[in-house]
Amino acid sequence: MSSPRTAPWPLVAVFTAGYLASYLLPTTVGRLDASLPLTATQAGSVGSALLLSSATAGFLLASRVERLGVRRTARAGLLLAVAGYGLAAVSGSVPAVVAGAVLGGLGSGTATTVAATGIAALRDPHRGSTLGLLSVSALAGALYLTVPHLGPGHGLPFAALALTALLVWPATARLGGTSAAGHTAAPAGRLPYRRPGLVLAAAMLCWSMAQNSLWGVSSRIGTEQAGLSEVTVGAVFAIALGAGLVGVLGAGALGARLGRALPIGVGTALIAGSVLVSARADGLAGFAGGEIAWNTLYPIVLSYLMGLAASLDPRGRWAVLAGSASSLGTACGPLAGSLLSAAAGYPGMGLTLAALLLALALPLAAVALHTGGRPLLPGAVRRRGGTPVAVLAATAGAPTGTVPEVGAPEQPVVEIEVETRAADRREYGTAGPQLTAAAPGPAAEG
Repeated sequence: MSSPRTAPWPLVAVFTAGYLASYLLPTTVGRLDASLPLTATQAGSVGSALLLSSATAGFLLASRVERLGVRRTARAGLLLAVAGYGLAAVSGSVPAVVAGAVLGGLGSGTATTVAATGIAALRDPHRGSTLGLLSVSALAGALYLTVPHLGPGHGLPFAALALTALLVWPATARLGGTSAAGHTAAPAGRLPYRRPGLVLAAAMLCWSMAQNSLWGVSSRIGTEQAGLSEVTVGAVFAIALGAGLVGVLGAGALGARLGRALPIGVGTALIAGSVLVSARADGLAGFAGGEIAWNTLYPIVLSYLMGLAASLDPRGRWAVLAGSASSLGTACGPLAGSLLSAAAGYPGMGLTLAALLLALALPLAAVALHTGGRPLLPGAVRRRGGTPVAVLAATAGAPTGTVPEVGAPEQPVVEIEVETRAADRREYGTAGPQLTAAAPGPAAEG
């Protein structure tokens, strides 16, 4: 049965709670540096440890969510997030803060894994990813506007993460015990599209590392190089995330009309230019322009990447594995950004990251072109060249009603036993007109 067209709000809520930590990374790392006896590199390492823990949860749970139970797994992740981030928020001890950040990251990764698995099985995974990014972008933008006015200290970002996880808890009641809301069951099988999936996961790791190398030090670029106050930097981030909301709305409205290869390839190239502008900013105009352009493009491309990963496997395994690889790259981002900026300065860091992103645009677009759409399950009928029949049937001009839905499981083949026996030649004649004996007539009678 097809999944409903209603919005998968429980999945979106859990996605928001899990993904928020990476969106708040600049203010979290910046406040750790300012309020605790940590250097900028050490604070970046704490942020990397948080996100590395999140990625680890994804790798461990990639194919185990349904077995463990969707609701149970989501609640365990939210509980870990509340406990870990709560500990980091109330503690002034560096070891306790690090332990809380790692524990909270494990909870965030668990929640994200549950949401990614459910979104991948929706009829339109790109729509589900777009809704999740809209939700987390809106919440992060609101926090960037409010947190600077609530006081200093590292506890506020961690408290916001813990409170979000606590508020999302009631939404888990709408998740099924073994499958998420709107989840379309898919039978088990070998992991499809292995080579494109591995290329996508590796490229997303590097892509996310490049993005978050800049994102992890963006706050310091604004305050140290551009000479802005924390309130101004927070306002720029809020406006940038608001522009990201507009971008994601546009991506959701556009959908798959342009395919995935063009938005991913061209979008990544434009992101490279925005990263370069932001890293070289020496005033409000350059910093705001680069950050707003970058944050507008980043969630658009990310939504297509998430939709691409989800389309490779209806069970959500590639969505979780590629997402965890992305989280691993995100985890390396703050430390990589701190090391690059310390070695080459912010402009040199931006040039290096822009070159890396340009190099990644080609393989990412190639995977999107090669896979085309959600594949049928293993054993599906394919035309020469590997394209599933259901994908061909979904192209313009194809007749409707007589072809399978893209991503739908193929119809089972039932073997029917037929009793057979050896043929007897005497029971069969030859083909063609048959000669028969003449019937006796009047002449014969005489």
